[in-house]
Amino acid sequence: MTPPFVFMDLRTADLEVSRRFYTELFGWTVADVPAGPATVPLLVDADGPWGGFTQLAEDDARQPQWIPYAPVTGLDDAAKRATELGATIVRPRVDFPAGSVIVIQDPEGATIALWEPATASTS
Repeated sequence: MTPPFVFMDLRTADLEVSRRFYTELFGWTVADVPAGPATVPLLVDADGPWGGFTQLAEDDARQPQWIPYAPVTGLDDAAKRATELGATIVRPRVDFPAGSVIVIQDPEGATIALWEPATASTS
């Protein structure tokens, strides 16, 4: 079976507190990777990045949360199917060099990211 998740993102109000907590609790390695004018703290191992931290804006009412990234083929079709099944798109499609993502909430409010690697992208 293919792993159901390819990446994990922690949306947090305080990057440094979260970074310190997880590195001290689990010994996870964090690499600060350049992303334009800023850097992005990514969780890495010998195989490369497998997670990261995203800073919630001060005025963001959402609670900190982990968001799993599920791989899909045909990102836009997968998002359309999700909305037909009752999901809500909470972050429209964003394209990155490594691939594209759409974040949805299922009908009960749980959040998951639909991820399509750039090599598989047809949209």
